[in-house]
Amino acid sequence: MKALFALAWKSLLNRRASVMLTLLAVALSVALFLGVDKARTGAREGFGHTISGTDLIIGAPTGSVNLLLYSVFRMGNATAEISWPTYQELAARDDIAWTVPISLGDSHRGFRVMGTDHAYFEHYQYGRGQPLRFAKGVEMDDLFDAVIGADVARELGYDIGSPLVLSHGLGKADFGSGHENRPFRVVGILAPTGTPVDRTVIVSLEAITAIHVGWETGAKNPLADTITEDMIRSFNLTPKTITAVYAGLKRKGTILRTRREINTNKSEPLMAIIPGEALAELWSVTAMAERALLAVSIFVIAVGVVSILTSILTSLNERRREMSILRAVGARPGHIFGLLTLEAGLIGFLGALLGIVIVHVLILIAGPIVMQRYGISLGGTGPGMTDLLTLLAVTGASLLAGAIPAWAAFRRSLADGLSVKL
Repeated sequence: MKALFALAWKSLLNRRASVMLTLLAVALSVALFLGVDKARTGAREGFGHTISGTDLIIGAPTGSVNLLLYSVFRMGNATAEISWPTYQELAARDDIAWTVPISLGDSHRGFRVMGTDHAYFEHYQYGRGQPLRFAKGVEMDDLFDAVIGADVARELGYDIGSPLVLSHGLGKADFGSGHENRPFRVVGILAPTGTPVDRTVIVSLEAITAIHVGWETGAKNPLADTITEDMIRSFNLTPKTITAVYAGLKRKGTILRTRREINTNKSEPLMAIIPGEALAELWSVTAMAERALLAVSIFVIAVGVVSILTSILTSLNERRREMSILRAVGARPGHIFGLLTLEAGLIGFLGALLGIVIVHVLILIAGPIVMQRYGISLGGTGPGMTDLLTLLAVTGASLLAGAIPAWAAFRRSLADGLSVKL
């Protein structure tokens, strides 16, 4: 067997140009299949670990997926908001243990700004129930204090005490929408979480109200700059509206009843969602596309295996003399069969192995880009059982494909290839 393996390896090296092309075709097909699978599983795990311990997310009526995306993942925008009196009614419910109000809509150099209160740092959890931790500094205490995520600090070079100016809206450029007259100061930097929190600037709800004094019409009032900071501090800065609410229940068993009562609230239309259910709905929407991509990837792998068959069949006629010489020096028909089958298996194995390497290199490159753009960490994309099963499946399919030309060579006689044909 060792001699047969060595002979198969030397045979491949002798035809390395055509073998490399076939091997590359197999590698790319395997990389496509594993890339689709790992993107799917990585996105699901990354999304699933973004928020935990929160029983309900409450916002204005919209789609449950949309509410989840803008309130947790900072994707998209709210269609409406919740009035402050309604939020106070929610917080006072007997079945709700805690609430976290959030207010979205502003930005800082492309990073989302979120207004909230102390409860956010106390109750927000991610991953497997991990709380937020400070790498440096503390929570907001003054009106114009800000806490920033790890990516904000790293990309913008901010540290404790760094000044920052918020912008109205979500664009990177101000275009006259900056709140330069209301500068903030960084007082805390959160430890990395692998969630959109890393790309968020967090301020108090009162600060959100303060920077919009003079912006009541949606545009900056010419007299806004005449309002001093001391004057603003003397105002009642209780927000009139908020974007959404995270809520934790006293008893998990009441979650369905609580959600139904909130969804049928008569004083103001509301929508309460269970984060896990909303995520499941999101995946059900994308499931058809995922299955289609996986099916296409499997067919591409099949094409790669067929390319191995084509390569060996094409070369078989040229190698008739080689096969006959091997038979003449003592190789049995079974050796010829094993040689060609082993060649096909080696091409499949090496091609699949190269494809696995390619996909993991691409993930190493794409992971930080996805994290930077969407704040989602692609978890569960390291080497795993899927890689091993794919390697074995492609190798096995290649061995089966190689059996076809091997059987053709097996049936040829010793004289075939040695005789001179005129």
